[in-house]
Amino acid sequence: MSDLRAAAELLRLIDGFKISQAIFTGAALGVADIIVGGPRTSDAVADEAGADREAMYRLLRALAAHGVLHEDDGRRFSLTPMGECLRTDAEFPLAPHARLMGQAHYQEAWGQLIHSVKTGENAFHAVHGMTNWAYRDAHPDQRRLFAAAMTANSRRVDAAIVGAVDFARYPRVADVGGGQGSLLRAILVACPDAHGVLFDQPQVIDEAAPLFAAAELTERCTLVAGSFLDEVPAHCDAYVLKYVLHDWDDENAVRILAACRRAMAADARVLVVERLVGTVPADPLAALSDLNMLVVTGGRERTRDEFEALFQSAGLRLDDIAPTSAGLVVLTGASA
Repeated sequence: MSDLRAAAELLRLIDGFKISQAIFTGAALGVADIIVGGPRTSDAVADEAGADREAMYRLLRALAAHGVLHEDDGRRFSLTPMGECLRTDAEFPLAPHARLMGQAHYQEAWGQLIHSVKTGENAFHAVHGMTNWAYRDAHPDQRRLFAAAMTANSRRVDAAIVGAVDFARYPRVADVGGGQGSLLRAILVACPDAHGVLFDQPQVIDEAAPLFAAAELTERCTLVAGSFLDEVPAHCDAYVLKYVLHDWDDENAVRILAACRRAMAADARVLVVERLVGTVPADPLAALSDLNMLVVTGGRERTRDEFEALFQSAGLRLDDIAPTSAGLVVLTGASA
């Protein structure tokens, strides 16, 4: 790569936050849902979104320049395959994630990445004076936005997880810290003889109940409220922890695994779904996710050896690591 080309590529990365904010703005204004029947003129999109016509054209032009939209003559725009993912009814919707990433409190924390790198501390807490969980508890609208983003993101990986694990061997599956239960619903649909337990905080469980009712899974799923740092429901055959441990430091990650270990029968299993780090070159998504944990939660992505150490500290044995087609792995732990 020539010096000039390298400089151009680095400049593209430096300016990445600008396209991120443009996508956030388009998602927040519902641009994809307006254009879905397209092509539509920028004036028509602006009028329907309640925005300034000339400014909307400039936004749509920037999105088109980066492949999110397609621009035709006459300031007419249509959706590209990327733009389709911003539709509310997309198969793999990313608008909720775009709206979450563009929130001011989130951006403010990332703006202090340098604080985390210099001190090793959680930037979110340094900026806002509380954990990200406490912030969402104090701002229910942000909690709902976060839940919607996690549920939408889960839809992209649920099938891959179900395809990597024989869940039919587990008659009773607990989704620990399962949020709105997207993965658990996918497991129950794939395994019609299984029963599920969704375990999360009370306010999260309350919001998950209608989703299981809509999927006609209420009779096969029990919703239980509590804290996985203390205890989890007993008498389950599998305890699934998807995107849970990476939110926590080692001490609390061991607490969560130990709570599962205490609840497990001798032949039960813990199934941890995460990204692995430790490869060279690093996986870009895993590496950025690790930085996100540093900034927002104080947690981290982990290597195989680090997961094995956590399991051992919690009285578990790492039995297997199964790759998925979504770039995640499923780490299976048994009683040591």
